Amino acid sequence: MLNKERSDGRVFNEIRKTTIERNYLKYPEGSVLITQGSTKIIITASILDYVPKFLTDTGNGWITAEYNMLPRATQSRNNRERNRLRVMGRTHEIQRLIGRSMRGAFNYEKIGERTIHIDCDVIQADGGTRCAAITGAFVAVFDAINYLYNEKLIYDFPDYKVTAAISLGIKNDKVILDLDYNEDSKVDVDFNLVLNEDLEFIEIQGTAEGKTFNKDKLNEILELGQKGILELIQIQKKVLNL
Repeated sequence: MLNKERSDGRVFNEIRKTTIERNYLKYPEGSVLITQGSTKIIITASILDYVPKFLTDTGNGWITAEYNMLPRATQSRNNRERNRLRVMGRTHEIQRLIGRSMRGAFNYEKIGERTIHIDCDVIQADGGTRCAAITGAFVAVFDAINYLYNEKLIYDFPDYKVTAAISLGIKNDKVILDLDYNEDSKVDVDFNLVLNEDLEFIEIQGTAEGKTFNKDKLNEILELGQKGILELIQIQKKVLNL
């Protein structure tokens, strides 16, 4: 019965098929194509030899992110954000989330007075784009830092904890894992979780879209989210040979 509840045949606690292709582009220090179900995102991590003004002359590094959705990443064409007067609120929120998540994953202060600038370009959107961007960004940033290490621009690889993100929802009182767009648009409760390999929380985003939820449901969400995160982390570790 549970299979019939999801259009792609998954059971309630099953993540979408996820692949991460490293070194997807020629020029960036780190780049991946992450595919999660029908969601596809190209992510690059670029090394820049400067930091924001508030970090100048401190010797510390920085990690920041930008997020963009191509005009035909969705069923109907959207205008490019450069044609608007300013970045949309949703975009601003997502790129700040990605940046926070990566700063929580790596001891970025140890990369020297440099910035790792992440660019996440959604080429096909079918739900969970912010979560997929975070999961893929970890691999891209890892490779960018590895570039610094291999080129002897840093002599110690900074401490890190493998970090991933997953979406969840509640529909008809049932908690479901890793939502596609069709599910995300219909759930009663919508959640995004960012955790590291020690199951420490970096971010919890959750809201009642149609119905309220109680503490028991929250615990279900957190437990199922941890399961999904650990599965994604295993994929990341396999890709990175960790």
